[in-house]
Amino acid sequence: QFLRVTKQYLPHVARLCLISTFLEDGIRMWFQWSEQRDYIDGTWNCGYFLASIFVFINLFGQLSGCILVLSRNFVQYACFGLFGIIALQTIAYSILWDLKFLVR
Repeated sequence: QFLRVTKQYLPHVARLCLISTFLEDGIRMWFQWSEQRDYIDGTWNCGYFLASIFVFINLFGQLSGCILVLSRNFVQYACFGLFGIIALQTIAYSILWDLKFLVR
């Protein structure tokens, strides 16, 4: 009985659970724009403009990927885009060399 009632909503809930990390990170970047920009600028000494571009690409890539996955449009491309964001963040935030973070 329960499955019959919720059957049409379960795929949407499952997709939301799968992309929830990207959605949270994108929203957090929106509200912590200056902190994220200053961190990238301080870490890479790339300047205010390039740090802003990086944060924008991160923010736009994550939120647009989430919207596309949830709306079931271009899901394969959205997943590739989200994977690209993971690769970009791994390099930019030096996650690859942080053993403690990788283990966590």
